[in-house]
Amino acid sequence: MPERTNEQWLEDLRGPSPRRDDALEALRALLVRGLRAALAGWSHVRDEDIEDFAQETLVRILGALDTFRGQSQFTTWAQKIAVRVAFTELRRRRWHDVSLDQLLESVRGEFTFTFLADKEATPEQQVLQRLLWEQVRRAVEEELTERQRQALVAVVFHGVPLEEVAKRLGTNRNALYKLLHDARKRLKARLLAGGLSHDEVLAAFERHE
Repeated sequence: MPERTNEQWLEDLRGPSPRRDDALEALRALLVRGLRAALAGWSHVRDEDIEDFAQETLVRILGALDTFRGQSQFTTWAQKIAVRVAFTELRRRRWHDVSLDQLLESVRGEFTFTFLADKEATPEQQVLQRLLWEQVRRAVEEELTERQRQALVAVVFHGVPLEEVAKRLGTNRNALYKLLHDARKRLKARLLAGGLSHDEVLAAFERHE
């Protein structure tokens, strides 16, 4: 069967069975091939994972057909969605067995500073970074509520996906944005009051957003 045009993909996916079923199966096979190529270097990704990513992508595509504007090939658009689905899930799994309390505990120790420090800094710069980090750490401990600390440490310092943090905190993405905004605002005020310049605050804090 010749390759479908953008219009044919849309018509078939919106059409009745068996035409719709044939289009879904063709798209699933295409997504699986693309994901296998994109995730070839990920040794822990199994065939079952790729099938799951492809199925989740199909669900999202069917719900987003009206948003396709035809500015690229339909298959390219679909593959981009598949890659986003896969990497979002892989990031979520990375933190699946790590509690927010464990992440919060790390900010009190050496791990977070080591993780954030500039590996190419001179010895003098490293000393300044450590002093600056100590001020940030104290501000996190003393200025933020427990909920703000959990959100900020997870998202900013450890890169946990927003969706995962929102789920663990029992909230939604918009409320989490507000929580993070308030936490940043309080920290900036504390650091500025402690004598740091605005540029130093940005370098110490917003650099890792």
